[in-house]
Amino acid sequence: MVTQTATRSVVDVYRTRLSEHSQIEPRPHPVVWSGMNTPGPMSGPELRRYDERGYHTASSVISGDDIGRCLDDVHAVTDRLGEDDRVIREPSSGDVRSLFAVHQLSDVVAEICARDEIVGVARQILGDDVYVHQSRVNLKPGFAGGPFYWHSDFETWHAEDGMPAPRALSVSIALTPNHSYNGALMIVPGSHKRFVSCVGETPDGYHEESLVSYRPPFGTPEEGDVTELTDDLGIDTITGPAGSALYFDSNCMHASSGNITPYPRSNLFVVFNAKSNALQEPFGAPQPRPDHLAHR
Repeated sequence: MVTQTATRSVVDVYRTRLSEHSQIEPRPHPVVWSGMNTPGPMSGPELRRYDERGYHTASSVISGDDIGRCLDDVHAVTDRLGEDDRVIREPSSGDVRSLFAVHQLSDVVAEICARDEIVGVARQILGDDVYVHQSRVNLKPGFAGGPFYWHSDFETWHAEDGMPAPRALSVSIALTPNHSYNGALMIVPGSHKRFVSCVGETPDGYHEESLVSYRPPFGTPEEGDVTELTDDLGIDTITGPAGSALYFDSNCMHASSGNITPYPRSNLFVVFNAKSNALQEPFGAPQPRPDHLAHR
């Protein structure tokens, strides 16, 4: 459904935070914006596979030395910041769940983000120069790491940040081994080509609750919609050794379970947005989220 809003000149083709019922609609925008033969870190067959499934994996993207320096920096930063909006803690244990704006807080992370095998892939897929929309380290400590419920990142970024189109992608770099049993990411392959809207008007200041809630009351798809997608497309569990990377489209439906094993699952997430896809006013929230969640 395409509607014209009263307060903006652009047509919103991704209506969400609806008052009555959700809907699943075909995505009207491309996935690989540059074309399948554009030179870059990914090959033509890899780009076609990304277009089809919505994600790409690669091994040995960063070294063991990179990982050690990155984790040392993250722990030093969280110790220094203490109680800070950029530090999100598990509600049950108080352990650090996420550290946001990490590319601004760590020179090590900033240097990793600038490498061609990271940002170059984003430029190749998105067909544009890019900037960091969001960066974070998600730390799922052993015995205490909480789950992340099913969601599409783009739905949140569109509704709450004002991202016009899904011309964005995430790079998830494993800082510890990602096993099938310690909270690895699950993706519904092919779900990036369908937009799943969510029900419920977004309240002011809601972002603080959404960062710690297992199943946020807003921006969360209906169970029936997730069931329909997974019945049709299946679920892929993304595993890999420390140093491997997952590149995935902003509109992929994904989730991860909690970690009750002794083995932590820590990942660096960097979100790249095309500069031509710059944020506007939120499409489904009363005001934009803070800069550490959505850099403008």
